[in-house]
Amino acid sequence: MDKWTEYLEQGGQIDVMYCDFEKAFDKVSHNRLIYKIKLYGFSKDIITWIQDFLKKNRKFRVRVNASYSAWDNVTSGLVYLMAAF
Repeated sequence: MDKWTEYLEQGGQIDVMYCDFEKAFDKVSHNRLIYKIKLYGFSKDIITWIQDFLKKNRKFRVRVNASYSAWDNVTSGLVYLMAAF
């Protein structure tokens, strides 16, 4: 947040995207979902990210400054993607 604040104070712009995919992944065939997002022209990087998300046995960890938590299992289909550009 400090870096973002500094960047904004210097006249920069921060774009943030939050995505809640829980319902989409619970009710739609994963293959069909990937097919559709390809048709809509999503970038290869986004498609790869979503395909990786759909894999079983996903894990996550949290980073705060230079410190990382231990890896833990993802136990739900809910994901928040936060990207700053």
